[in-house]
Amino acid sequence: MIGVVGAGAWGTALAQMLASDGSEVLLWALEDGLAEAINETHRNDLYLPSAELAPSIKATNAIADMAQCEVLLLVTPAQHLRSVMAQMGSLPRDLVLCSKGIEASSGRMMHDVAHEMAPKCDIAVLSGPTFAHEVAAGLPTAVTLACGGGQEQWDRLSRIIARPTFRPYYSDDLVGAEVGGSVKNVLAIACGVVEGLQLGQNARAALISRGYAEMMRFGEAFGARRDTLAGLCGLGDLVLTCSSTSSRNFSLGKALGEGQDPQALMADRRTVAEGAFTAPILHKLAVEKGVDMPIVEAVNRLLEGAAAAEVAQDILTRPLKAEGSDP
Repeated sequence: MIGVVGAGAWGTALAQMLASDGSEVLLWALEDGLAEAINETHRNDLYLPSAELAPSIKATNAIADMAQCEVLLLVTPAQHLRSVMAQMGSLPRDLVLCSKGIEASSGRMMHDVAHEMAPKCDIAVLSGPTFAHEVAAGLPTAVTLACGGGQEQWDRLSRIIARPTFRPYYSDDLVGAEVGGSVKNVLAIACGVVEGLQLGQNARAALISRGYAEMMRFGEAFGARRDTLAGLCGLGDLVLTCSSTSSRNFSLGKALGEGQDPQALMADRRTVAEGAFTAPILHKLAVEKGVDMPIVEAVNRLLEGAAAAEVAQDILTRPLKAEGSDP
């Protein structure tokens, strides 16, 4: 049996994808009453109302039940991965991390947190351009599956995870897979701000390009490979997330660009915009490593309450330099 830990939109979509061939999937839900509702109605009206769920998906609110699974996909919000893993008993050999972010309290990437909590497990990272409602609907999707256990782990996991419309590509670069997913969430907030300020498509394209340069600089400083960041989990995910209001991070940025209060926006959101939690620690790590990331710095200022128009003006009046120069 395959286990999915976290019944938000993305976790539910992954469960639906895995169950599309009749495989038994156990889905853990934190919220009171959600597991019962999923089992009774075969729907998750709280997080993914568009999907009618496969009958082979069984939901539970008992985290101990997940011990029976041969592989676990961990889809809890990044800032809660450590606490959820601390509640789990025995774990299978393979853990697949599906959340994107950096632990704010420690500055550690998710695979480092998971390895600390489960040192005997093989850790993999699944990341790429994925909107949950499209995956749940069975639309074609391609992702990076970075395997810390190398080719042997890939051979195990690819047979379990791949589906006709869900295509994983192999990598062994855990850092690159995580950096791409983490940084693009922050950049998506910035692209949403461009939309909210009505700065136009030219500005959005420029921001995506310059943001990708920031992702590359940050990734290389932490040991990521350029080819990983040029792939699905980096550039691919960046393009998708920075171009649609289906992205939670883009929607948050759009609201900030329209002048809404960041604290009120975060308090009123049921679903998590991971970029808002990643931005402060990403900026801190960049400063410590001497990595120039002006767009990330700008997003951090916005989340602290700076006016969007003022922050945009500061970005536009930065000193001129050669494209490709570092920093």
